[in-house]
Amino acid sequence: MITRTFEFFSPHEITPDMTEFLSSLREHACVGVVGGSDLPKICQQLAGGDEKAVHSMCEYVFAENGLVAFKGGELIHKADLVGKLGDEFLQRFINFTLGYLSKVQLPLKRGNFIEFRNGMINISPIGRSCSQAERDAFVVYDTEHGVRSALVAALNSEFRDANLSVCIGKVEDGREKDAGSGQISVDVFPRGWDKTYSLQFVEKEGFEAIHFFGDKTSPGGNDHAIYEDPRTVGHSVTDPSDARRQVEELLKLR
Repeated sequence: MITRTFEFFSPHEITPDMTEFLSSLREHACVGVVGGSDLPKICQQLAGGDEKAVHSMCEYVFAENGLVAFKGGELIHKADLVGKLGDEFLQRFINFTLGYLSKVQLPLKRGNFIEFRNGMINISPIGRSCSQAERDAFVVYDTEHGVRSALVAALNSEFRDANLSVCIGKVEDGREKDAGSGQISVDVFPRGWDKTYSLQFVEKEGFEAIHFFGDKTSPGGNDHAIYEDPRTVGHSVTDPSDARRQVEELLKLR
């Protein structure tokens, strides 16, 4: 029996058994996946890079939080920073950021300080071309000196009227937790361009409920906004096997 519920997943590396389960799930509910990564990365996580297999498993596929959206394997929406913010603003933002970073003194710097992506700008004070050892050393230094926190404050002050989200991860025991900005960087994107962006494409479809399953659901996590959104029924999971257990219980498949 096919229910009129929508099952939303945050992507992870999964086993062949989980892939088979997701494929069979479409007999019982409409299935979608939403992730902050681009489409090739999501396909790698779910099906070893096989895009056709991912579209077969999921009626909806939302890459980059839904900025690139597919339904039934067909592209239905695409948005990007240039179209949203415009080149004039982006140049002012990039110029300010480069000027700010040029005044930051660190034990060392490398290259690739600003990475322009389709849906966000990623800023790294040390530079993304640093080695793993240099990255690890920066985490310790940043924890002590608040380099990224100061960058976030400066950006929020300079562009306070631009309606931007400036995100930094939480470091616990020397490891980055929850947010998508990584160990050495800060993410900047238009407010609302988190995973809730994808809901506009499914809330109008008349589902009885939209269930979301994700593991980064605590405050600061990249699943938190959609988990707490009133349009969804949020389910916090620990790993793909836990997600499967909860879905089976929800749909009375076990």
